[in-house]
Amino acid sequence: MRHFQTNLVQHAAPFYRAMTDEQCQQIHFASLEVLQRTGIVIDYPPALELLQRAGCAVDGNRVRIPTGRVEWALRSAPSYILVYDRHGRPSMPIGGRISVCGTGSDCLNVLDHRTGEKRPSTLQDVVDGARMGEALPNVDFLMSMFLPNDVPAAKEVKQMEAMLLHSTKPICFVTYEWEGTAENIEMAEIAMGGAQAHRINPTTIIYINVTSAFRHNAGSLRKLMYCAEKHVPAVYVPDVQRGLTCPITFAGAMACMNAGQLVGLVLSQLVSEGAPIILNTAMPTTLDMKTMTTPYLMMSNGNFLELNHYYHLPAFNYGGASDSKVLDEQAILEVTFTLYTAMLSGGNMVHDMGYLESGLTGSLELLTICDEVVSLIKSATQPIVIDEETLALELIHEHALSGDFLGTEHTLSHVREDWHPRLIDLQNFTAWMAKGGTTLRERARARVVEILAEEPQSVLPAEVEARIKAVADKAMSNAAPD
Repeated sequence: MRHFQTNLVQHAAPFYRAMTDEQCQQIHFASLEVLQRTGIVIDYPPALELLQRAGCAVDGNRVRIPTGRVEWALRSAPSYILVYDRHGRPSMPIGGRISVCGTGSDCLNVLDHRTGEKRPSTLQDVVDGARMGEALPNVDFLMSMFLPNDVPAAKEVKQMEAMLLHSTKPICFVTYEWEGTAENIEMAEIAMGGAQAHRINPTTIIYINVTSAFRHNAGSLRKLMYCAEKHVPAVYVPDVQRGLTCPITFAGAMACMNAGQLVGLVLSQLVSEGAPIILNTAMPTTLDMKTMTTPYLMMSNGNFLELNHYYHLPAFNYGGASDSKVLDEQAILEVTFTLYTAMLSGGNMVHDMGYLESGLTGSLELLTICDEVVSLIKSATQPIVIDEETLALELIHEHALSGDFLGTEHTLSHVREDWHPRLIDLQNFTAWMAKGGTTLRERARARVVEILAEEPQSVLPAEVEARIKAVADKAMSNAAPD
């Protein structure tokens, strides 16, 4: 028996910090000044009334929020959110520097793996995306991936139905206005066995887009307050665009973006203290003044995450997306870089895997490649375990001079611990050619075909499926065509 140091500090895993605590504090103080001095516009009377009762200065629809109320909300909101799968099992921890990865939502087009051509996306693409997300082991949560152009009304409800019926994994859903929000949550509650069961073991997260950091629209505020009451985790995203709706400098833009999301934080906690909320890393949108596009590569990095760690609040951030129009070398480079920086920076919910064309087109082949990239990053950033078992000094003493470790029980018990790829090829040239000499994209395409060729499996009991479909059908019949 060997004796190891009891006071040894081990390096757990690599990570990256773009800001110091002092810099985070500067952004925080600047955001507080913006909220208390400049204020924001609230376009929803129930939110105005709630803020006024909480001691905020209300002048028409302009609201100034005192510093003390913001800092109370920062103490009130949970720093850790546990999301469950459809079986009620703990599935996705959100907090600290834990990274979970998922798809994105609402791509208008799909890069069809069958033809290699771009086309408008359909409801079947949403189904296929859900099935792929269910099958890929490093996809932790689902978003719809595609906007079903063939659905005339209640698109967000049909997206939710497709995800609930074809995957057991947590879902982050989007509704474009208020319509569809209550129905989507009702369907999730049915899948989990009722409203109380879903409140205790949430399986869904709502993503809320807001007009801007300085103008909070009625639909977004209604969704936020409704979900806070039900304790449905919410991602609150009030956007600003550098040089257009906020200063072009990153510090000023971050202060504005952060002020906007702190409004959502305060409101959620005023509705229900302890309501789960996920912030969007104070990351402003960057408009490329040369191309007038909003490139994902300029947004998808870890420079904005540190403020969430400073607050000890969960972060929603980008990774696995590309501005390339096709699945080429640029796409592979960008998804790898954005996933690596997001995970190395401790991003919690890393979303948009499989995006091309700055979020306009989705690719199931690229999603499959992203799954492989996440697997590799996880392996590369795992801490090295140093203990009596892994040092194996007795084994070295016994076998080193003979050079025979292959037949030992120690080798047998640890040989599968190394990373083993599903798509990346590690063979020599002769063996690679003997198996077809395929490219990475060809192997990804074959994996997509293999998964989608399997018979779809029911993930919910038939009676639960029927109740979910009834909610979606009612929403379709009540909604006006888009």
